[in-house]
Amino acid sequence: MGSRLTAGLLVALAAVSLTTGALLESGLPPPPSQLAFILLGLVTPALGWLLAVRRPFSPYGWLLLATAVFLGLGSLGAGIALAAGTPAGVPGWLTGLFAVYFGLNSIFVPLLFPEGRLPSRRWRPVAWISAGTIGAHALGVAAAWPVSGPQTPPVSMTAAAVGALGQALSWVMAVIVLVGLVVRWRRSAVTERGQYAWMVAGATANILSFVALIVFLMGGDAGWGLVGVTGTLGSLPAAVGVAIVRHRLLDIRIGIRGSRLLFVFDVRPSVGDVLSSLGSAMEERPEPAALIGRLAASVRSALETTWAAVRLADGTRVVAGVEVGPPALVVPVRGGLGQLECGPRQHGRLTADDRRFLEALAVPAGLAIQSEGLAVRLVNAQEAERRRIERNIHDGVQQQLVALIAGLELARATGGGADLLAELREQARQTLTDLRELAAGIHPSALGQGGLVEAVEERCARLPVPTKVRAGEGLRATRFSDEVEGAMYFTVSEAVANALKHAAATRIEVRLDREDGRLRARVVDDGRGFDPATTERRGLATLADRLDALGGGLEMRAASGKGTQMTAWVPVDG
Repeated sequence: MGSRLTAGLLVALAAVSLTTGALLESGLPPPPSQLAFILLGLVTPALGWLLAVRRPFSPYGWLLLATAVFLGLGSLGAGIALAAGTPAGVPGWLTGLFAVYFGLNSIFVPLLFPEGRLPSRRWRPVAWISAGTIGAHALGVAAAWPVSGPQTPPVSMTAAAVGALGQALSWVMAVIVLVGLVVRWRRSAVTERGQYAWMVAGATANILSFVALIVFLMGGDAGWGLVGVTGTLGSLPAAVGVAIVRHRLLDIRIGIRGSRLLFVFDVRPSVGDVLSSLGSAMEERPEPAALIGRLAASVRSALETTWAAVRLADGTRVVAGVEVGPPALVVPVRGGLGQLECGPRQHGRLTADDRRFLEALAVPAGLAIQSEGLAVRLVNAQEAERRRIERNIHDGVQQQLVALIAGLELARATGGGADLLAELREQARQTLTDLRELAAGIHPSALGQGGLVEAVEERCARLPVPTKVRAGEGLRATRFSDEVEGAMYFTVSEAVANALKHAAATRIEVRLDREDGRLRARVVDDGRGFDPATTERRGLATLADRLDALGGGLEMRAASGKGTQMTAWVPVDG
C-alpha cells in the first residue's frame, strides 16, 4: 500500500508540473504540438507507475518515475519563466532540472535496464562519472539562465562553460552506455535478446533525437525540433513499453481479454496460490514422488523457467521440464531436507524478486517434503511389519499347525494310543498359546478390553526385572482413540524391550500421565545407557514417525553409564 501511494504521488507531481508548465508556455487553448508534448511526456510516468506498483522491489520503475518528475519540474520552470518574464531565480533553477531529465533518460535508463541495477561492478565508475556530469550540466544551466540587461554577468559565463562541459561529457557517457548495451545484447541469452534489441534501438533513437534537437536550436527549421522533442520523449519509453508487452519485462504482461479492451497484468502466483494448489494435490493422496514432481512443476510455472527441480537430502531428484545446462538459481529447503533448483527463465532473466519468492516457498516446501518423507517411512514401516507378521505366521504357527495335522493323520492311521493323543493335545495348546501371543503383538487384547494402563501393566508384569508402573489420577478409567492407545502402548513396549536387551537394566519405571492436553509416557531405566549422537534408535525411529503423524513426539535422554529416559507424548482432547 505504501509503494502504491508513493508511486501515485510521484505520477501526480510529474503530470501536474508537466501539464502546468506546457500550458503556461503556450496558453489556452494549447496548440496540437503542445498537446502532443504533454501526451508523450505522460508515457514515462505511466510506465514508471506500472513497474513500481507491480514490482515495488525493482528500482527500475522508481527510476522512470524520477525521470518523469525531473521532466515535469523542468517544464514547470520553463513555463513560469516564459509566462512571468523573470527567468532568474526559482524558475531558472527549476529549468535546470531539464538537464537531470536528459541525463537520466540518456544514460541511466538504458544503463540500468531491465532490473534497475548495474550490469556489473565494472560499470560503477561510469555511473559515478555520469552522476557528476549530470550535476554539472544541471547547475550550469540553472546558474547561466539569461537575465535581463545589456551585459551577461561573469558568473553566468562561468556557469555556461561548466554546463557546456557537463553536457559534452554526458554525451560521451551516453555513447559509452549505448556501446555497452550493444555488447550486452549480443552476449545475452535468446530469451533476453528481444528486450535488449528494443532498448538498443530506443537508446540509439534517443541520441539521434538529441542531435536533431541541437540542430534545431542552432537555427534549423521546425522539423528538426519536432523530431528531436518527439524522439527524446518517446524513444526510450517506447522501448520499455514494447519490452513489457512483447517480452514480459519484469514478469508483467499487457493484453486484451475477450472482446473488451483491457489491461491485463499477468503477475506470478503468490506463495499462497502455489501452496493452495499443492494442498489440493495432497487431498488426492498421490504417490510421494508425484507430489514432489508437482512441487517442481509449480515452481517452474510460477517463475516461468525452462525447468525446475526438487532435490531431496537422500539424493532423490525430480525435474519438471527439460533440463538443459546448470541451474540459474538454487535455494536450500528448510531444515536441510534438500533444495529447489531453477533453470533460466523462458523470457528475461531471474531477478531478486524471483529469489525472494523461491526463498519464501522453500519454508512450506520443506514442511511438505518432511510430511511426504514421514508418509513414506510410515508406509515402509507398515510393509515391514506386515512382512514380519507373515514371516512369524509362516515360520511359527503355520509350521506347528502342519505338524499337528500330520500327527492327527498318523494317529488316525495307526489308531494312536493315549501317549500320542496327549502329545497332540499339548501341541495344540502350544499352538494356541503362540497364536495368542502373535495376536497380542498385533493388538493386545488387554489394550482393547481394559485400556492403556491395564495393557502396560500386563506387559510389564511379565518382565524378568522389577518394573513399576505409575498412572496419573483418573487415567486408568479414561479411554482414548485406538490410534493413540496403540501408539503409546507399542512405544512403551519397545522402550522396555530395549532396556532389557541393550541396556542390561535391573530396574525399570514407567509413568503415564495426562497434562496440558497431552498424554505422556515416560520410561526410565538404570541400565548402561548410550551416546545418542552415535547410536541409532532402531525400532523407536518407526514409532517416532507414528507419534509424529498423530501430532506428538518422542525424546531420548541418555548418557553412558547413567541410564536412559524416554518420553513420548501425543495431543488428546480435553
